[in-house]
Amino acid sequence: MKVVTGVVGNDIHVVANRLIDISLQNRGFEVFNLGVNTYLEEFIDAVVETNADILLISSLNGEAEGWCRDLSFMKQKYDLSKVIFVIGGNLSVGESDEKDIVPKYEEYGFNLVFHQIDLQDGLDRLEEYLEEQK
Repeated sequence: MKVVTGVVGNDIHVVANRLIDISLQNRGFEVFNLGVNTYLEEFIDAVVETNADILLISSLNGEAEGWCRDLSFMKQKYDLSKVIFVIGGNLSVGESDEKDIVPKYEEYGFNLVFHQIDLQDGLDRLEEYLEEQK
């Protein structure tokens, strides 16, 4: 499966981005890594250009919400109904509860939302989700 990944907005967490890339490759995914400082429009363009199955956005500085609010609008511009949208990392500035954050990102159009969850646990849950979708 093809995965477009990268770090959204003004986030420059290069090491975390590289760990995600390596972990996805080790699990057999074909990865298109856009790196850090990536705008939502760039992610969508890459999904369309590569015919990706999954878009996995990460954020560690907690500012993803401002960069990702327009996802449902962007999804309407293209036929992305078969793409799985995933976001993970630290998805809020300050202290926030997962029960408040997850529904907000789901409302934006993400299928899977992982707030402050270990990378490998998140990828396990992604693979479980993929199995359920078959």
